[in-house]
Amino acid sequence: MGMLDRVEHGPQSLPPRLLLYGTEGIGKSTYGASAPAPVFVQTEDGLGEIGCARFPLARSFDEVLAALEELRTGGHEFQTVVIDSLDWAERLAWDGICRKYGVDSIEKAAGGYGKGYIEAANLFRRMLETLDALRRERGMVAILIAHAKVEAFTDPEEGVYDRYSPRLHKHANALVTEWCDIVAFATRRITIQNAHAGDVKIAKNIGAGGGERILRCEGGPSCVAKNRYNLPSELPLAWSALMDAMVGPATEEVSPQAEKAREPVTA
Repeated sequence: MGMLDRVEHGPQSLPPRLLLYGTEGIGKSTYGASAPAPVFVQTEDGLGEIGCARFPLARSFDEVLAALEELRTGGHEFQTVVIDSLDWAERLAWDGICRKYGVDSIEKAAGGYGKGYIEAANLFRRMLETLDALRRERGMVAILIAHAKVEAFTDPEEGVYDRYSPRLHKHANALVTEWCDIVAFATRRITIQNAHAGDVKIAKNIGAGGGERILRCEGGPSCVAKNRYNLPSELPLAWSALMDAMVGPATEEVSPQAEKAREPVTA
């Protein structure tokens, strides 16, 4: 059989891969807990107030990989795997690499010159490969949660400006954002208005909105974001809103990916 005989047609009915990042306390973990039958691989201790299934707190990156492999091979009814958080998982990877080379900084690992970061990215690649296996073999949704940072970005057309991005090293960040189907920034919609003192306009601006929690699903000057599902630029910060947005406009039928993620909770 030649390669032409193996050409595939039509959309693939695989669950979505989502990177959700935002500031502390915005509701990222709660969002992950609202996905279908989730189980958390926790790398930071922040799930105490959330009723969810979770592995014990990972103390090394090997434990993160072991938990994912157990989900791939073991018997369970979980439908979503949530890694919370990705930036703390990166720190575990750095710690392991530092122990491997007997150094106290990832900058010094593997002889320095950024080689430690490359090794960490390779560990992340192993993690993503296992998550892909969970999607293909077990039909599981993958949600990766990360904190946000503000970074200076050089735009060839607009110059230099600050924007939000996942709190990851550039090598890991590039790998994860390319792999994911959706990279979404969780924030609040804040309306800004001019302040007045009587009839006098004050140059200072004040927040005037109610602070609705939203997901930004398209990138722009303010944040890194993308999606492969033609989603609106903004959505409410709710799993149901994401699933509703993945309904095909032409037929009003749910896409295969959304249908897979909407299956009823059984775990």
